[in-house]
Amino acid sequence: MSFFHIGNFGFYLQDAYVKDWVDNSMIFMEVDDLQLHLKLIRDKNLERNYPDLRLSEIHFNDWGNEFFKYDPSGILWHIGEFRKK
Repeated sequence: MSFFHIGNFGFYLQDAYVKDWVDNSMIFMEVDDLQLHLKLIRDKNLERNYPDLRLSEIHFNDWGNEFFKYDPSGILWHIGEFRKK
């Protein structure tokens, strides 16, 4: 099992693959600066080492904005910034 820590955010990964879980999982990570996070991820050129990784452009919604990242295992990450009131 490995622990990944990014700023205030951390999560564990383990060497296990359960297709039904992966095919039905989505993670939402809220950030304060969505454009900065997309730039930081793009600047790492992760697609070079992980050809199955996919990143979307930012989608603008009435509740806030988000982009999507499919990680190499197939998990869909929603990375979003809620609209400030």
